Amino acid sequence: QVQLVESGGGWVQPGGSLRLTCRSPGGTLKHVAVGWFRQAPGKEREGITCISAGNGITSSIETVKGRFFTSRDGDADLVFLHLNNLKPAATAVSYCGSPCYSVLRLLSHRGQGTQVTVSS
Repeated sequence: QVQLVESGGGWVQPGGSLRLTCRSPGGTLKHVAVGWFRQAPGKEREGITCISAGNGITSSIETVKGRFFTSRDGDADLVFLHLNNLKPAATAVSYCGSPCYSVLRLLSHRGQGTQVTVSS
């Protein structure tokens, strides 16, 4: 399993924004599709976005469309999750991993997560 590292989480007020970053220390994200996952308190982990390798085609689940999106910086070999108009229900630990939308035990790449807290 390839270890990934997420950063950029923190506390934000409702309506605020965050940008999360995923990187692969000692490796590369350029040749894998990278997904973002979240696990809210008391809920199961779910995949929310995906960006493909190469041409960077993206997808997201319906409940986050229009507010969350993912992107890549190919030169810096980073993958981002942009979180906009955050609501308290978005409080969760966010993870990056591959393959996208996969269950935890099937992830070949995964990180330890970064906490996102939305509250006033």
